[in-house]
Amino acid sequence: MADRRTIGSWLEGPASVTREAGDYPGRRLGLPEEGPGSVARFGRRLVALCVDWLLALLVARVALGVDSWNDLQWAALATFTVYNALLVGLLGSSVGHRLLGLRLARRDGAAPGLLPATARAVLLSLAVPALIWDRDQRGVHDRFVGTVLLRV
Repeated sequence: MADRRTIGSWLEGPASVTREAGDYPGRRLGLPEEGPGSVARFGRRLVALCVDWLLALLVARVALGVDSWNDLQWAALATFTVYNALLVGLLGSSVGHRLLGLRLARRDGAAPGLLPATARAVLLSLAVPALIWDRDQRGVHDRFVGTVLLRV
């Protein structure tokens, strides 16, 4: 019987994940297990998402002048989508990604580009694709456009 281990911390992912010895997120993609170039884990992703969402709320409220709570939520979602598409498409990371030491890359390591980043941002804004992960901790939104969120 193969050796199995349980991984987890709020930064590194859920403790309920059990993997075979030698298996880790990104192994099938040829990425290192830890450090620069490894797959970004849940905690970093979550904090980066919160930073980006708060920035989108701030822009929607202050720059766009949206007052109503219901309107603010929709304006923030639209702002988040555009903001994410542009920054990730042009720079390879959003403000939240930069603060948490993350970058988005295609499977070959290159920057994703504007069109894939836009498709990814739209899917990310729908929430459900981002909540369905594969063994390499890539959401449906990343699998669809062929990208992976990496540690810098």
